[in-house]
Parts: sequence; structure tokens; C-alpha cells
Amino acid sequence: MVKDWWLYHGSGEGADRRARLEAGSPPPWRDFAGAPDPGYAPPGCSGAAWERTRRRGEGYVPDEPEKDVVNTALHLRRPLLVTGKPGVGKSTLAHSIAADLNLGPVLHWPITSRTVLRDGLYLYDAIGRLQEAGLEQLRTPGALPRPVVPAPAPVPVSFPVSVEDVRAAPSISRYLRLGPLGTALLPQDRPRVLLVDEIDKSDIDLPGDLLTVFEDGGFQIPELARLAQEDPTVAIGTDDDPDTAVRITQGRVQCRYFPVVVLTSNGERDFPPAFLRRCVRLHLEPPGPDKLARIVRRRLGIDIGSGEEHEEYRDLVQAFLDRGEDGDLATDQLLNAIQLRLAGAWSAPSDRGRFLDTVMQHLTGPSA
Repeated sequence: MVKDWWLYHGSGEGADRRARLEAGSPPPWRDFAGAPDPGYAPPGCSGAAWERTRRRGEGYVPDEPEKDVVNTALHLRRPLLVTGKPGVGKSTLAHSIAADLNLGPVLHWPITSRTVLRDGLYLYDAIGRLQEAGLEQLRTPGALPRPVVPAPAPVPVSFPVSVEDVRAAPSISRYLRLGPLGTALLPQDRPRVLLVDEIDKSDIDLPGDLLTVFEDGGFQIPELARLAQEDPTVAIGTDDDPDTAVRITQGRVQCRYFPVVVLTSNGERDFPPAFLRRCVRLHLEPPGPDKLARIVRRRLGIDIGSGEEHEEYRDLVQAFLDRGEDGDLATDQLLNAIQLRLAGAWSAPSDRGRFLDTVMQHLTGPSA
């Protein structure tokens, strides 16, 4: 059943539903007013990056409750926090949203224990800029080299250099690049999809650091703000392409449409209430037999619901479910098993036990 208010997997073509999303009235507290750079065109629905997003997203099979929650996040312009066991399709959901609504390639921000907020917002190569400034002085006839101020590691946001160093250094635009979160927050004519993958692996401070950015729909780049009087507008690269520059004015990035932010978590930690309050939450359960059959049909083009010729694949689905009772398995392990049998591999009946042990090894549990 398709519900009238759905945008994701709603009625009509993807472009029409995207237009409804863009024209829709957000909550007053989620309405932003960033002005797009007319000279910047984000990646559209073409090219290799889009093809990867489209192919991965079209293989996702959402249930009705999932569609309800995703559409709730779209209408409220809130981040979507997706939890569940590894392999249930949390990351693929982001690609499914982008593919279904024609929102362009997914921006991907993988999280580790060392990730900080600035990694997602922008990257600044301060050391490279000062080193090139020193080389420029050496190439200038008659110039006396000035010592380059050494930078501590890691490079802080506020770099201690003199005014003379800054003026002598090459243009800062060559050494700045927006990260995936920063690119997603650019003011554009359509929202981008940002996948913040495995946020539960982050340092304890990252979820809290994200709150202000999620509330404001923007952020400031201090290195550009300090130069705003001399260079009020600076063009820098994006996460999609460092050579495709977008103009930043007064060092401020402010979105026009809040991006479709999908945060995934394997449940390895809890999040503070303030963070959870700002997210719409979706928990994905491991798929049952009916959904697995739909996934196989969508991904491999095999209708395993009937026919003696597909009995072996139904047996593989049942084996997957049985083995899942002893430890976690990922859906793509079942797809791998069926793909191998389609290719004629592991065809001897005596190999069945070793075949299942090879392609359906538990991700968690006693035998993991």
C-alpha cells in the first residue's frame, strides 16, 4: 500500500516526489535560508558515482514501517538514526533514499574512534600552505628566507602564524576542502544524502558536537572568517571533487535544504538524550523468510516462491534462517551463497556442509 503523504516510495516518479520534498513546508524551526552559489553544480543523476548509488539503492527492500519512519524524517527535516545488527541493510538504506528520490550520489562519512567533527566539516592543510610559502620565498631573487613556524601535530583549527606569514602564503583556497558533512550542508537546490556510518564507534564527544550543526544547518570555517575583510569570498573544493570549487562567503556555510542525514549504529554504545531528541529513530530487524525471498528476487532476479527448479534456493534461505539462530549473519551472505550456486560452484551434495560453513560464517556468537 502506498500512502498519500509518502515521499520515499510514494506514488509518482522519483523526480516528482523530489519536487514535492523541495516544495514542502518544513517546520518553522527547520527552515533555512542559505543562498546557493550560481556557479556551483553538485553531481546529478549521472556518472560513475551516481551509478554506484543507484545500483546499491535499488536492491534495498523496505517494509511499510521503514517507509513510515523514513518519510517522517524527510518531512521533519531531521537526521535518521538507524540501528540494528550488522548486515541488515542500514547503510544501504541511505543509497535507497538517494536512488528513489533522485538526490544524486550519497556522501559517505565513515566514523572511527579518532574521528572529530572537523573531519566531516572541512580539511585544512596548514602545513602544506606554509611550506609552499617558504619555497616561494626561496624562488624569489634576493629574498631572505624567513623561518616557517612549525606546526604541532595534529594541526589545530587555530594556527599560530603572523600576519606577514599569512600574506606571504599562497591562496588559502588551494589548501581547504569541504568534508562530506560540510558538502552536504552547502546551500543547494535539492538536499543531498549523507551517510554517517557507524557513529557508535565515535569518540564520546562527537554526537554532542554534532548537535549545534544539526540545529543550525550550518557552520563557520574559522580560517576563512579571519580573512573575511581581505577576501570575503573564497572558492574551495568539495568532498565530491576537490577541483570543483564552490564559493564560501564570510567563512560561513549555511544550508538551504537540510540534508537527508542517515546515521547508522550497531548498538555498541548509548547516545545522550539531547542527541536522540534531535533524531528520528529506526530499528531494523533481521529479515524473515518473506522479506528474504523479496530481496533475492530484487537483487538476483529469482522468484524462489514456487517451482521445483528453485527448491535448492529455498533450502538455502531456510539454512540461513536456521544458522542465524546461533549467531548473527548478514543478508549478503545468503546472496553470496545463491550466486555461487547459480555459477555452478559447490555443486557436489557431499560439499553442502563445508559450503554453508564457508559462506555463512557467523559474525557474532560462539562460532564467530
